[in-house]
Parts: sequence; structure tokens; C-alpha cells
Amino acid sequence: MPLARARAYRQGMSRIAAVAPALPAYAYSQAEITAELAPILSPGGDRRAVLERMHGASGIATRHTALPLERYRDLGSFRETNDLFIECATDLAERALREALESAGLEPPDVDFVMFTSVTGISAPSVDALLVQRLGLRSDVKRLPSFGLGCVGGAAGLARVHDYLVGHPGEVGVLLSVELCSLTLQRGDESVANFVATGLFGDGAAAVVLVGDDRAEQGARIVATRSSFYPDTTDVIGWNVGGTGFEIVLTAGVADVIAQHFPAETAAFLAEHGLGTGDVAAWVAHPGGPRILEAFEHALDVPHDAFARSWATLDRVGNLSSSAVLHVLADTLEAGVSGPGLVFALGPGVSAEFVLLELP
Repeated sequence: MPLARARAYRQGMSRIAAVAPALPAYAYSQAEITAELAPILSPGGDRRAVLERMHGASGIATRHTALPLERYRDLGSFRETNDLFIECATDLAERALREALESAGLEPPDVDFVMFTSVTGISAPSVDALLVQRLGLRSDVKRLPSFGLGCVGGAAGLARVHDYLVGHPGEVGVLLSVELCSLTLQRGDESVANFVATGLFGDGAAAVVLVGDDRAEQGARIVATRSSFYPDTTDVIGWNVGGTGFEIVLTAGVADVIAQHFPAETAAFLAEHGLGTGDVAAWVAHPGGPRILEAFEHALDVPHDAFARSWATLDRVGNLSSSAVLHVLADTLEAGVSGPGLVFALGPGVSAEFVLLELP
């Protein structure tokens, strides 16, 4: 028995039964989005050339938005945009979860545990709670809503649902991720960070159904997970929350964090399971943007096409924050790759999450 399999057996495993990406109905080319946002972000026009250059360098062809593009001209207060988040996020989450459960051959009452993650809106009761009656989840379903994980939330959510199922191997767990980044739009903010963010982030969701080891014999296995928090990086990425809502914090330091920490971190995690980077059959990397993917490639010393599915997701829908890596995961599973797979992402903190898969 290989070391990876032996160690994982002692720790317990879970399986991925289905992944269902979901996108809003409204889709636009990057050029259309830039043209619509330019007068909103730079009313005087002084920095529109900078905006257009940054949007054009994003590596993105199309993005989806929660609302028709023209609606963003007249969006008002944080209260209004957050109310829209609750409405649109609940609808999108419902669609994703129904599709994932159907694909897994399960019904809503089969679900024992739900983790919900988002960093682009807030509600109490949370979106997962609003889905209990709407979907027909059991009244005793266990829920864990999460806010603040940001882009790492998809990978971290997989890990935390896995942790639950290791202790409850006969149960069904669900991860729900919804990010409506367009609703965080900051009008008249001509900062470089806001120009980058408005050219990079898109709207989308994903649902993942996982089952404990006692429930299934097929599907990708989650073998192990690793969480890391990097000190002195809290000002690198995140939000400043003010009267107008979520103001992006996004610096060039993210690539520096990757270069400093990822080579040793990834090598150590893989080595614990008898693997090296050359053994990884599928890299499921969070498509944070061109600079982030390039930093991952350099840090891990892998060829450009190792992250082909991440680049394709970025081109097709942009960076969906926590949902993005789950879209890459769905593409990876659909491609039928077999062997070890590594899911990883970064988020505010700066924190990182690694999920080791055994792909069927």
C-alpha cells in the first residue's frame, strides 16, 4: 500500500460526489464591462486610460453579473446592494445545490451538514438558512455560514466539510459558495486596487456534495488537508468596510507571499504523503489573476500548461473569489484526470488552504 494511501486511511477520508458550478444569466465581454464602468469609476475621465489598460491586461474574455450591466449606473446605498445580494445569492445557491444533488443522485433531505461561504454580502439569517425551507432540507440539518475567507473559501470549505465527514462517515455534507463581486462596486474610486478588482472579479457560485467514506465507493477522495496562515500579511488583501460597503484591499504583495512560502509549503505537504510535485496529475489552482497564476507556476516550478484549466476559467468567467477554484475543480473532474490532485487557494490573512485529492 502506497504511503499516501496508508496515511490517508488512518486519518479517514471523504468523497466528492458532485460539483455544480452556477453563473448568473447576464454575460458580457470584458470590453463591454470596461466601457460601462469607466464613467462610474472615473467620472472626470482623467484615469480612464489607466482603467482600460488594467482591464485589458486581466486575461479575461467574458464575465457574468448578477444584474443587467446598465443597472450598475444607478446602484445606491450599501443597504440596497446588500439586499440585492441576499436575493440574487439565494437564487443562485438554490440552483447550484439542486443541480449538485441531482448529479449525486441525492435529495435535499439526505443532506446532514451545510457550509456556506461568501465574502461579497452579509445576511442574518444567512443564505443557507433561507434555503432550508425553499429546498426542503431537514429541519435538523447542521449549518455553518462563513464570512471573511475570501478567495480561499472554496478550498477551505472543501477541507472543513471533509473534516466534518471524517467524524461522520455515514453522512452527506454540502459546500455552498456564492460570490457577487459586482455588487461591491465602489463609485468614483480611482485607486489602482479598485481598477484591478473591477477588471478581474466576476459573479458566480458553486455547490459541492461530499459524502463520508461509508456512503460511497466511487468519486474523487479527499486524502488530506493543510491550512497555513502567514504572519505580517494582514494588509495584503481584504476589505475595508465603510459607509459605501466593501472597499477592496489588494496589493502586489500577494505574489511575494507566494514566492516566499509556496515552494516549501507545497513540497512539505506532498512529502507527508509520499509525493513530489512531479507526481501531481492535476493542479487545481485558484485563478486569482494572471500575476497570481504566474507566481504559482514559478514558485512550484511547473510548466505553464499545468494550470491550463485555471487559465481557462479565468478567461471564461474571471476570478469568482471563493467559487473560482470550485469551477476549476468541476472542469478537472469532468476531464477524467486520474491520480493525485492538489487544490489550493489564497485569501485574506494571508491564509492558504491545500486539499490533496485522489482522482479516480
